[in-house]
Amino acid sequence: MADEPLVLGIETSCDETGVGIVRGTTLLADAIASSVDEHARFGGVVPEVASRAHLEAMVPTIERALKDAGVSARDLDGIAVTAGPGLAGALLVGVSAAKAYAYALDKPLYGVNHLASHICVDQLEHGPLPEPTMALLVSGGHSSLLLAPDITSDVRPMGATIDDAAGEAFDKIARVLNLGFPGGPVIDRLAKEGDPSAIAFPRGLSGPRDPAYDFSFSGLKTAVARWIEAKRAAGEEVPVRDVAASFQEAVVDVLTRKAVRACKDEGVDHLMIGGGVAANSRLRALAEERCERAGIRLRVPRPKLCTDNGAMVAALGAEMVARNRPASDWELSADSSLPVTDPHVPGAHHHGHDHVHDHDHVHEVSKDNLYS
Repeated sequence: MADEPLVLGIETSCDETGVGIVRGTTLLADAIASSVDEHARFGGVVPEVASRAHLEAMVPTIERALKDAGVSARDLDGIAVTAGPGLAGALLVGVSAAKAYAYALDKPLYGVNHLASHICVDQLEHGPLPEPTMALLVSGGHSSLLLAPDITSDVRPMGATIDDAAGEAFDKIARVLNLGFPGGPVIDRLAKEGDPSAIAFPRGLSGPRDPAYDFSFSGLKTAVARWIEAKRAAGEEVPVRDVAASFQEAVVDVLTRKAVRACKDEGVDHLMIGGGVAANSRLRALAEERCERAGIRLRVPRPKLCTDNGAMVAALGAEMVARNRPASDWELSADSSLPVTDPHVPGAHHHGHDHVHDHDHVHEVSKDNLYS
């Protein structure tokens, strides 16, 4: 037990300041400071507000995590941090903090991918990931179907959303229905009292000629908004519960159908679902039902581990240490568009500068400001 890597993970890609501590695949601490209330009045996440909140929450959240875990910072075997994708300014706060702690404590630094972390967190709940793992990640910013033969070095995109992410659609429909922000939990709650077959909303990209694993929620969002507007224009009462249930069913129907199809096509007998929308109760129930019918084992972490958190970053960091993956160097920068094919960002000298800086311009500017 004691020789398993003890890693602290920092996650600041959006509006949660998450700090987790993991030993091997065992969760010791998961501390979160959320700035969601500060964004609610704007109806969405404001990057500048998020960055400021991360800055204020960082040190207290790290101290709380160490205390919860009952470990000293000196005992750590490494510090992992989300290097991307996410909001540039928010990521920068996490990366800077991780560098400072790693430097001061003389520990290796691991810049990891936000999406790979969402997959890896399941190890904390259900033990080591099967290889390969098929993962459906659904959140406010992402809807992707990924195949991961090795979570530390080989993650392959099967499909992704071509427009809005699923979580984004939930937020927008909640806004049209005047239900507040964020939209996911409130729609989930109201949908339980509605009829999912009351209104036939469209299923995006479900035709025979459409890409098999890609998602589209923009047309659905427009259709629901138009339907609501038409009711209001006619002076009729909008059946909020039925709209919520029918909209939610359209989203989870497509997500689960495509995920199960990908598993069958690739001969993978496990499906992992993660990301904030994986906390949705209907998505869990329908996935369970369809996986059972297809003979696929479903792995979904508990809701608290699905939303953004530091534990998932620590989990992937611990896996990096366990598999002797190269640490990042001090040049590590936040990369708002880090591709999912990079589960982590090793030092530049490990892969001859081939793509360290070519897919992001944001950090170039912020780095000059920081270090000049």
